[in-house]
Amino acid sequence: MTNSKMLIVASASLVLSACSTTGGNTSMYSVHQPIVERTNYSIDVNTNGGDVSPAEERRMAEWFDAMQLRYGDRVAIDYGDGYAAPAVGQTVADLVDDFGILVGGTAPVTVGAVAPGTVRVVVTRSSASVPSCPDWSTTSERNYDSRNHSNYGCSTNSNLAAMVADPEDLVRGRDNKALDGNTGKNAVNTYRSKTNGGN
Repeated sequence: MTNSKMLIVASASLVLSACSTTGGNTSMYSVHQPIVERTNYSIDVNTNGGDVSPAEERRMAEWFDAMQLRYGDRVAIDYGDGYAAPAVGQTVADLVDDFGILVGGTAPVTVGAVAPGTVRVVVTRSSASVPSCPDWSTTSERNYDSRNHSNYGCSTNSNLAAMVADPEDLVRGRDNKALDGNTGKNAVNTYRSKTNGGN
C-alpha cells in the first residue's frame, strides 16, 4: 500500500495570493484561503484470469473497511499495461457500493509500476484547511490606510474548510445542470423516517 500527496490552492486569484498583510490588505477579500490537500492511497490486487479470487476480494474489502471510505472519496482502478477487466471492475464496484461510492475516472499516477497479473485500486481522499490561520502578526490598534487585520477572514474560511462535505467542491465547484433538487429532498425524508422510528 502506498500513498502520495498533492496540494491544490482553492483560490485561483494571483492578486490575493500576492498580497501581504505587512503591506496591508485594503480589499474586502481575505488573503487566507482554503487549501485542499489530496492524498492517494493504493493497494495492488492479484488477478486470476481476469478476475479476483475470493481471498483477494476479502483482503480488498478489509482494506476498504480500514480506510473507512466516506463521501468525497474517489475510487479508481489502474490496470497498468494490461487491458481493463470487466469482472475486476465489477468486483471493486460491488465492494465500494456498500459505502455509497462509485468507481470511475482515470486513476491518478502513483509510485511504482503495476506488476503484470495485478491491478492497482486507488482511493483519492481530499481534505481542506487554512494553514496560515490564525494570523496575529499585526496588532489590532487603529490604522489609517483602511487595511484589514492580518487575521481577517480566518474564522469564516477555516469554518468553511471544516464544514464542506467534499473538499473538491472548493476547487471545481459543481455543475448546476447536474444538480437535482429531489436528491436533497430524499435525504431529508430518509432522515425523518429514521428519527421517527420508520413511521
